[in-house]
Amino acid sequence: MGWLGPEEWQAVALSLKVSFWATLVGLPIGVFTAYALARWRFPGKQVVNGLVHLPLILPPVVTGYLLLLTFGTTGPVGGVLEKIGIVFAFRWTGAALAAGVMAFPLMVRAIRLSIEAVDPKLEEAAATLGASRVWVFVTVTLPLILPGVLAGAILAFAKAMGEFGATITFVSNIPGQTQTLPSAVYAFLQVPGGEGPAMRLVIVSVVIALGALLLSEVVARRAAARVAGG
Repeated sequence: MGWLGPEEWQAVALSLKVSFWATLVGLPIGVFTAYALARWRFPGKQVVNGLVHLPLILPPVVTGYLLLLTFGTTGPVGGVLEKIGIVFAFRWTGAALAAGVMAFPLMVRAIRLSIEAVDPKLEEAAATLGASRVWVFVTVTLPLILPGVLAGAILAFAKAMGEFGATITFVSNIPGQTQTLPSAVYAFLQVPGGEGPAMRLVIVSVVIALGALLLSEVVARRAAARVAGG
């Protein structure tokens, strides 16, 4: 516990909190989006697909600025939400939103690939027996795509942990409120003698990232083996 100082632990804890909520809230939306892109045909599908993957190719600062324009207290969405007590700009919830947006494409891609690997005939067979679309998804599709869902969630969590550009643009770098692990590394490197704390946080980041990747592989393989065995 003494290896990291109070401010460093605070940044790590906030990053874990932000990444957890970004992944938890984004997962059902990601599953729905992935299923729609993999199975449905609708006008504007390619546009939706492009918007989903846009954070991957846009500079993170641009994404953060767009979030600020949209969800800031004077934005079209943020202004409405503020009236009911929901504020994202310069709050940890905004950091979670920014991290979730940046991680969303990775989550959707992993889940979509899993859905596309499922034989549609299995779903059609269940539907011919009178099962509704929702029931077919819950009883047939979801168990088969579980490895992809878990892998996508873990990768999204790891991506959220490392998010910097969009987060610092949208919610700034306020210690104890919006200063996540990457933001803390940046802040320490701006002051004399901050190399030590920055390096410790870099080590923590590497360990968490590698751990998430390894966990993603292990969980996906075990889930796949369980599905195959079932």
